[in-house]
Amino acid sequence: MAVEYPVFPPNTNLVMACHISGVHDVNRNTTLANDSYELVKDWAQSIIAANLRGIIFHNNFSEETCKSFENENISFIKIAYDPQFNPNVFRYFAYRDFLQQHIQHINAIFITDISDVVLVKNPFTDTLFCENPTALFCGDEPKILHNDWMIAHAENLRKNIPDYKAYESAFGNETLLNCGIIGGSAYLLFDFLQQLCAIHQHANSDNKTAYTGDMGAFNYLARTAFNEQLIHGAPVNTVFKEYENNRNDCWFRHK
Repeated sequence: MAVEYPVFPPNTNLVMACHISGVHDVNRNTTLANDSYELVKDWAQSIIAANLRGIIFHNNFSEETCKSFENENISFIKIAYDPQFNPNVFRYFAYRDFLQQHIQHINAIFITDISDVVLVKNPFTDTLFCENPTALFCGDEPKILHNDWMIAHAENLRKNIPDYKAYESAFGNETLLNCGIIGGSAYLLFDFLQQLCAIHQHANSDNKTAYTGDMGAFNYLARTAFNEQLIHGAPVNTVFKEYENNRNDCWFRHK
């Protein structure tokens, strides 16, 4: 069955997220419950509060739930989950496929995690965003790329990407970027997503490790192909895992 997309007016700014349930979540070591709006409520309410347009791509919300909570700000789009990829990776294919059909109507986009990210301020009207139309905005973490977790996380990518070790060496002391928040102009994001999906198709589809590969592929592509265009950290995101719940000077709060 073809995916049914809502119609958007020209020059729409979007915040998009993906919620896949009923599938084992490697990072949480659990399976998210089907049809639980509470898991996405904070994200959705933050989009509504800023009067922005948000899309929740999902595989298991009921029609009743969607009808109850969709409004002029929030759209639900049901997609068929492809188990070839873990949910962390599969979301990029959902975003790419959506943009393939609708990019002509979209001005700018942020794609974010949904259970631990909320929007705090409208990024699309911020001077930093408006004055940097070629920038790739993203989250980051208070650590460098060369750390034990990333070394383990990238095992499969290191095996399948010939220059991955060289990239790790070249950028090992740079800030670790976080793929829980990515944004920019629609055409820039579409270009980025096309390349990111290609990396996952050829270098991560055979991943049998305990790690998803999404952070490794994201950092690799961002650093090797978009490094001069990167803007990360404040005001894009709060400090990752610092739970800065009272901080209101960033665009997104990331747990």
